Amino acid sequence: MTNPPGATRTGREGRAPRRPGLIRRAAAVYAQIARVYRSWWAEILLLALIVFVPLGLVDAAFADGVATLDPDHDLELLAMLSAAGLVAATGLLGEVFFAGTIGLSLAHAREGRPPPLGYIARRISYGRLIAVDLLYVLATVAGVLLLLLPGIAVFVLLALAGPAVELEERGVRSAFARSFRLVRSDFWLVFWVLMPIQIVGGAVGEGIEALAHGALGNGFLASGLAEAISNVALSPLFALAAVLLTTRLIALAEDDPPPRFDHLRGGRAASGS
Repeated sequence: MTNPPGATRTGREGRAPRRPGLIRRAAAVYAQIARVYRSWWAEILLLALIVFVPLGLVDAAFADGVATLDPDHDLELLAMLSAAGLVAATGLLGEVFFAGTIGLSLAHAREGRPPPLGYIARRISYGRLIAVDLLYVLATVAGVLLLLLPGIAVFVLLALAGPAVELEERGVRSAFARSFRLVRSDFWLVFWVLMPIQIVGGAVGEGIEALAHGALGNGFLASGLAEAISNVALSPLFALAAVLLTTRLIALAEDDPPPRFDHLRGGRAASGS
């Protein structure tokens, strides 16, 4: 007996393939991060230096200004508390921009190598990525100030906006909406990839900064370089995770297999969908 048109097939041959478990999917993303980083580590670190050394110096200058405020005056105390919150949040500043840069590099790889810096400099959407980066930090800070859970939700739901700008040439509002839709389709995968990177990276980053301060001192320039060293060492992991999650979720939304990035120099990057 044949099934009528449109009826659901329940036989062995008609079953849809089972979706891999969350642990397996998260492990596949981590493995892909490692393989892409191994292939392009020199180029990734060079880009990180270009992005995060200036940001480290700006953040050090801002923190130095906060330190001069007088906590005995109510207005200055309020300003100091607000500024301290922003200083704490600047650990995210630059990461969305950097993720967009990595996304552009992966999208325009040539014979397994990233495009030249000049090509990236000409093609990158500076205004949109900077706007997305700043709004992402402000939204995350606002969520944390309201309650911790809204801050975490904002951090996860909007984390893919930077790659969406470059991979799909979206505007600021469209990139945030795209990130929200993609993450909502597999929230816990994005959570269990990005949150451990952010938490462990923050702890390791503090250790790196402490070592850098011990070697360089505690002056303005030393503080800026210490933060820059920490960001250069760890921010590429967040950026790669955001880009690879974006490409994976876009492919799944379009019912395509996730990209393997086999074309990258240095080995094969298995999809592990």
